[in-house]
Amino acid sequence: MQTNFTPEQLADPHVADAEKILRKCVHCGFCTATCPTFALLGDELDSPRGRIYLIKDMLENNRPADEKVVKHIDRCLSCLSCMTTCPSGVHYMHLVDHARAHIEKTYRRPLTDRLIRSLLAAVLPYPGRFRLALVGAFAARPFAGLMKSFGGPFAKLGAMLDLAPARAPGRAQCEGPAAFAPSAPKRGRVALLTGCAQPVLAPSINDATIRLLTRAGYEVVLPKGETCCGALVHHMGREEAALANARQNVEAWTRELEAGGLEAILITASGCGTTIKDYGYMLKHDAAWAEKAARVSGLARDITEFLATLDLGAPVRPGNMTVAYHSACSMQHGQKITRQPKELLKAAGFTVKDVPEGHLCCGSAGTYNILQPEIATRLRDRKVANIEKTKPDLIAAGNIGCMTQIGKGTGLPVIHTAELLDWAYGGPEPEGFERLQRQPVH
Repeated sequence: MQTNFTPEQLADPHVADAEKILRKCVHCGFCTATCPTFALLGDELDSPRGRIYLIKDMLENNRPADEKVVKHIDRCLSCLSCMTTCPSGVHYMHLVDHARAHIEKTYRRPLTDRLIRSLLAAVLPYPGRFRLALVGAFAARPFAGLMKSFGGPFAKLGAMLDLAPARAPGRAQCEGPAAFAPSAPKRGRVALLTGCAQPVLAPSINDATIRLLTRAGYEVVLPKGETCCGALVHHMGREEAALANARQNVEAWTRELEAGGLEAILITASGCGTTIKDYGYMLKHDAAWAEKAARVSGLARDITEFLATLDLGAPVRPGNMTVAYHSACSMQHGQKITRQPKELLKAAGFTVKDVPEGHLCCGSAGTYNILQPEIATRLRDRKVANIEKTKPDLIAAGNIGCMTQIGKGTGLPVIHTAELLDWAYGGPEPEGFERLQRQPVH
């Protein structure tokens, strides 16, 4: 794609990065075939190619974002399916992230929109605040349908309430900062991202992961000073907040690296993993942090990516169940992890089914199912219909956002891959097994 940026514009390293990405696009349109919003809406401006034209025009002319640009960029899920499809290597993720930051700086949203976004940014990345917010959500949950029927900002609040769990989850058995000793001969030392929303919504995921790793001979540390990965605010264009989170995490993990060494920094929510693996890019223009951030990104691994390199031995329970494996967009498109989770589940004895249209997003996408509830619901229903075609006993996934989203559309149990593996190799039954139509396995 031909670009017409001035030398003065290209002096800004972020604009220069965007210009390099734009020049790789050859207008081929392959991305439209796999874009969820284009598949649903059929509008060229709701495809990656259309959004690229909008971003190019906005940045080249150095003008503030307008309502049209914001509408179509906001509808982007950042599922990154287009990056898997693109034959030219267009790094759409970095381009749309830059566009969102530009929107945040130059566009004044309606008051209700600003309030909802500020609420999400002030609550979701903070486990303590999130737990408190859920208390109010439990009381207001019966009114979710009524609020959604009003439309507009009320629909977003209704979607938020609808996603709240029916009951308050318990606290994690393993909370940080802490270190957990291996229960087998020591093979190494790893850090585990605690996360923000996940330990509130499903604390059992990290507990299961720690059991798996310590049984495999790894010391597991939950570092002091760790915070939200920054993905939630990053995708809302709040770049300074995202970079502050990144620096805090880089500092916390660097301390652990220097204190006792780390083989890997492990993540159990693939949405977080995609962002942490990108810290090196996000901080590359910051001389004080670039090297440390690149080192951290180089150590970041999804839990299945790491477990696939280990010999877990023979499972102690037969996993005589059919599992539909939902590959989160951040897993398959963001991190290019497609094989390892399924191979681990098969090795544990499960029958694993691929989901038709598996490349299409479920509609979760961080806060997308709150900010764009209509599109998100249509994508969820399409995803659930495709999953149920495989006639599984349960659904496995590696991202808490997807698990919450899909779980609202089906009666099938949705269980994290790490919890299924932990059970197969000796851990307790995951929550949801009580809904399986099968005889208990002993």
